[in-house]
Amino acid sequence: MLFPLAGTELSVHPLCLGGNVFGWTADQEQSFEVLDAYAEAGGNFLDTSDSYTWKVPGNSGGESETTIGNWMAVRKNRDSMVVATKVGNLPKRRGLRATNIATAVEDSLIRLRTDYLDVYYAHIDDQDTPLEETLGAFTALVEAGKVRHLAASNYTATRLSEALKISDENGFGKYALIQPHYNMMERDYEHDLRPVAAEHGVACLPYYALAKGFLTGKYRADTPAEGARAAGAMEYMDDRGRLVLGELAAIAEAHQVRQGAVALAWLAAQPTVATPIASARNVAQLNDLLPMADLQLTEDEIARLSQASKD
Repeated sequence: MLFPLAGTELSVHPLCLGGNVFGWTADQEQSFEVLDAYAEAGGNFLDTSDSYTWKVPGNSGGESETTIGNWMAVRKNRDSMVVATKVGNLPKRRGLRATNIATAVEDSLIRLRTDYLDVYYAHIDDQDTPLEETLGAFTALVEAGKVRHLAASNYTATRLSEALKISDENGFGKYALIQPHYNMMERDYEHDLRPVAAEHGVACLPYYALAKGFLTGKYRADTPAEGARAAGAMEYMDDRGRLVLGELAAIAEAHQVRQGAVALAWLAAQPTVATPIASARNVAQLNDLLPMADLQLTEDEIARLSQASKD
């Protein structure tokens, strides 16, 4: 079930499990249950950040990393997991200066209880720091064996192009992966960033792949929305959103899967996309998503979903 992740020597599961709920809506016990179920299903690709989940009362950031690190230590499975984390968005480790990157990576390694990261993302673009400095710092981590692959999240097409050019000109490590906000309801990625990714062979791993849960179909226009992400999800509940949900429901029924799996399968079928990132706060939610790994949508089904969700 694993497949080669373009631009790397890594082999990963078709669903990258997002860790943004660990230490937030899922405590350590619940997180371990989800992680166990994911691994038992053949999953091996975990996405987190040093800034998850600093906004939660009582947290300071890094809770997701700590949870994942504790789980891997208990299960003794670090070597079979592909771990991606990020730097630059935690308030006390804000930005992409070389000194900050060097300090932040050590913090992440300690929390994750490992001596290397498979993927290290620039979490947000830092236009106050020269790209040469950021890329030089990342390259030093690769050369030191602390990071295997470099990646960028929330970069514009212009800045990604500039970063790739600078890497080529200076012999720096290159961003092999990008992580944009992209899903059936948020399709700006297709206009500017996707052509750059396609030209340079950079693989896309979209976050918020389920539009904050909206694409799972659990929210209804006539039902009060509940949950940590409900307000954000309900922002999509307009004529376009209802049309998308209708198509998702019909296609999900035809394949005997849940709507979230169909939404992820549509995203995985888009050009440049390697694997969508989605999170689950319990095993039931995870089980609704896992069928996407084997789900083959027809060309007509993909076209119907693309037409319904066009922006």
